[in-house]
Amino acid sequence: METTILSKKDQNKSVQKQKMNGSEAVIQSLKAEGVNTVFGYPGGAIMPVYDALFHHAQEVKHILTRHEQGAIHAAQGFARTSGKTGVVFATSGPGATNLITGLADALIDSTPLVCITGQVASHLLGTDAFQETDVMGISMPVTKWNCQVTKAEDIAPVLAKAFYIAGSGRPGPVLVDITKDAQFESVDFLYRKCSAVRSYQPEVKLNLEQVQTAAAVLNKAKKPLMIIGQGIMLANAEEELLTFAEKTGIPVASTLLGLGAFPGHHPLFVGMVGMHGNYAPNVKTNECDVLLAVGMRFDDRVTGDVSRYAKQAKVIHIDIDAAEINKIIKADIGVLADAKDALTILTELAEQQSHQNWLDEFHHAKQNELDVLSENRKKEFSDELRMDLVIDLLSGKTNGNAVIVTDVGQHQMMAAQFYQYNQTKSNVTSGGLGTMGFALPAAIGAKMANPEKQVVAIIGDGGFQMTLQELGTIMQNSTGVKIIILNNGYLGMVRQWQQMFFEKRYSFTDIQSPDFVALAASYNIRGEKVEKQEDLNDALDRLLNTENAFLLEVKVAREDNVFPMVPTGASVSEIRLQ
Repeated sequence: METTILSKKDQNKSVQKQKMNGSEAVIQSLKAEGVNTVFGYPGGAIMPVYDALFHHAQEVKHILTRHEQGAIHAAQGFARTSGKTGVVFATSGPGATNLITGLADALIDSTPLVCITGQVASHLLGTDAFQETDVMGISMPVTKWNCQVTKAEDIAPVLAKAFYIAGSGRPGPVLVDITKDAQFESVDFLYRKCSAVRSYQPEVKLNLEQVQTAAAVLNKAKKPLMIIGQGIMLANAEEELLTFAEKTGIPVASTLLGLGAFPGHHPLFVGMVGMHGNYAPNVKTNECDVLLAVGMRFDDRVTGDVSRYAKQAKVIHIDIDAAEINKIIKADIGVLADAKDALTILTELAEQQSHQNWLDEFHHAKQNELDVLSENRKKEFSDELRMDLVIDLLSGKTNGNAVIVTDVGQHQMMAAQFYQYNQTKSNVTSGGLGTMGFALPAAIGAKMANPEKQVVAIIGDGGFQMTLQELGTIMQNSTGVKIIILNNGYLGMVRQWQQMFFEKRYSFTDIQSPDFVALAASYNIRGEKVEKQEDLNDALDRLLNTENAFLLEVKVAREDNVFPMVPTGASVSEIRLQ
């Protein structure tokens, strides 16, 4: 069946509508939006939609995950690496509530998703029917928009609006809850793509005067520093960023989610800011005379003690979300704009400059950081495998071009520090929410979106056990995800804090694990374990050169810690190397 899609210009023309039920309207709406992959788990309330999907399986591929949380994290990985909107199906009740963590994660990390949940029949709403929950009330705080549909005629317009809201402006997750009777009900279907919603203005008009003021300040700066966030990638502004940086000679630092937006091997790249960021960009934040922030939100992990953050600098903050400007750090110049538009104009107004002496200070500090950390780790863990060794070797073998998907914890910070991200949309991690269990399903989604790329999930032994059931998804779909488990036998980041701030009271952070290699084998996934430094190189080669999925468990030093570190409540200038 062909779907008639109307542009805004053609909406008033006479077009023949097609008769179908609400469930078919859901699938036709997805096809009209160019959706070719859906992640989900069937159940009673959404069964009619799955029945309709049965007839379109060649055009819309459905990935059956082993848990609804796995489905939404997979959709996040798909969206983050493809630039498309991820789509999720789930049933009512527990199916819908199992999406909540992923919705919260996607909202804070600005990931575009459309989640479609089934609901009990409309006449049963509010009666505590079987598998009924108030998914509207539950999901409202963690979605960009949500809507309940009780009539088939509303399905197409609501889904069109959902895709528009999810993907425009600052992206985010949307949930559409469809009652079972609406899925069965007959409708005259006609799809109109949404291009505007009253009172919602995602496209901001760039204020030229603000940009001119910012350019004048940057042209006079002696020690400028630029901090970039994921907003660069969401705006597809990577080329504009590179052109601007090379013209102005401004050192470029990145937030955790901004890694990959600027090539890691570029001489102007000076590392990551934040609690476990690099020494130089953290310290120099409190030494620069102009701080240019683009597409980032000054979260607490970046700023440390706000009262002592960049007080000496003129702050220029460029963001598409007005709510972020002046929310945490007061901007001397706030520019409400799309990053691509703002950087294009800034480049035209900027003077050709070099700040080599200032840049050299970053490189010297970086070398000092590496020397101190290397010496300390060699002294303490000379014969043991360390997380940094694994990540550094992986980075070299992939030339910084793999898609790296990390969970949350010490391994996440090590991957951020020691993997050289040279490609955009190559760093997929749970940033704002810090969701353990994120990496394995997100890596599945990333591989589905990028079958030609090397996708490597780096996971701790704790986080892996939260969603390890998704090995079944890998098995069923022959997904060539590579998995590296850095196993230190602890919930490592919590243990590190217990060591540093709770006098080594390791309260319930020692965690036992199954035989991960045997577990992988039970899912027909090849795997091996490495416990010695001399075996690591060849094991990584086997992992990377295997066409299918591969699990590598690396037994790393039990009490290795992640440094640098800005302690909670400290200034970024007080970053510690040990």
